[in-house]
Amino acid sequence: MASSVQPDPWAALDALWGRGAAKPVEATVAATAFYGRCSTEDNQDPQTSRGWQLDNARRFIEPRGGRIVAEYFDIGESRSVPWHRRPAAAQLLLDLKDRGRGWGAVVVGEGTRCWFGNQFSLTAPRLAAYGVDLWVPELGGRFDARNPSHAMLMSLLGGMSESERRHVQLRVRAAMDAQVRNEGRHQGGRAPYGYVVVDGGPHPHPRKAAEGRRLRVLQLDPDAAAVVARIFAEYLESRTDREIATALSSDGIPCPSARCPAQNRHRRGDGWQASTVRAILENPRYTGYAVFGRWTKHDVLLDPDDVAAGHVVRFRRADPCDVARSEQPAHPGIVSVADFTQVQLLRRAKARGGSMIERTARRTVHQYRLQGLIRCALCGRKMESCFRGARVYYRCLARTLPTGARPDHPTSVYLREDAVLQRVDPWVATNQLAGLPGAGRREDTAGTADVYRALGLALRFDTNSATLTAVITSPPAGRKVLATETRRTWTKVP
Repeated sequence: MASSVQPDPWAALDALWGRGAAKPVEATVAATAFYGRCSTEDNQDPQTSRGWQLDNARRFIEPRGGRIVAEYFDIGESRSVPWHRRPAAAQLLLDLKDRGRGWGAVVVGEGTRCWFGNQFSLTAPRLAAYGVDLWVPELGGRFDARNPSHAMLMSLLGGMSESERRHVQLRVRAAMDAQVRNEGRHQGGRAPYGYVVVDGGPHPHPRKAAEGRRLRVLQLDPDAAAVVARIFAEYLESRTDREIATALSSDGIPCPSARCPAQNRHRRGDGWQASTVRAILENPRYTGYAVFGRWTKHDVLLDPDDVAAGHVVRFRRADPCDVARSEQPAHPGIVSVADFTQVQLLRRAKARGGSMIERTARRTVHQYRLQGLIRCALCGRKMESCFRGARVYYRCLARTLPTGARPDHPTSVYLREDAVLQRVDPWVATNQLAGLPGAGRREDTAGTADVYRALGLALRFDTNSATLTAVITSPPAGRKVLATETRRTWTKVP
């Protein structure tokens, strides 16, 4: 029995709509913007890094008819920094809103250099919202948000990028610790007061030696070393940090920042401070042994309520068990290990009020929202935060100044935190928050010290005229110009 073929009543309409037609496997791309980033974890120079990433991008899109008409390249920005906080990447995101931008797609030279962790899932939707295609070499073509394999692979690449960065950090730190323990090698940085850095001969690595690189070692600076020895001796004679600092200033001995201003540009060099004496007394390198890793980097959320804002780097004291120390003396010592140990025992006993009972760790109770951002207009120093009664204050004490440095400075200068926030928060929220993480949520963003630092906010308080001046020193990432106001002064500030 022959079966009859029934005509499809939808055939004409399906042909009109194109249903059933094979879809193109891959679209072509024309005008494209290139994005790349120069790593901070390796030693590539920016020109070389940009060159090979741009070549990779061109070889990827040119066979498909693409051409690069715009370039965005970040130099010295870690891959852990979100796109909106990288200058070039933030500018690319800002240009998405410009209909005359001249390109309709973005191509990268290497995906793992451009995205870290979950950054891709936060960036790709923004590009798609403005109709911009994203071409990634690791995908072999254009990213398709509807393709689960593409989403999975980009998530995997973000995790690989994060893992690679952390592995590099761990390997480098382990190698530097081993060099310190086994060789006593100086790992760079500023020489401690009392020492100078001198040539130590050819580099032990053959390739680096062939390139002309030299080792650097510490050598005594006789005059400054004598001052260090005096500081330790006077402390063992039961003099306090402040008494030692006052005596050194009275004797006209230049402080570390005055003796070597080239490596202390961030210091005023106006005399000895108790904190300077404390730093010298607590530095074990004066025993002649190489010590490395007393401070470590930590990634801290810029805004705890907005994880997408990313992290900022903060330095914290390392656990003593994690500090590397050479097995043998690595440079000339100024004090003996026995004297240094005795100083540390004395300091610990004083910290306990003379008691030998171990004091429990202090818990941070108060959060200072403007810590490190306010300077005294009279002496130029940062005002320290404190808590008095039920209010937070920022203060500048004349007794911490070098003797005779500022005779016109009041005994104490106090500034209420709430009085500052009542004036600064509305001004910043009104004029500067567009482009900052968490913009539009003033109660969460304005007043956060790290966010204000990212903005470049600087405050100066003049107690004689009771005036507070706020200055924005840098625009938020992704903005070509600052907002309407970059400076503001308030009078009659309590």
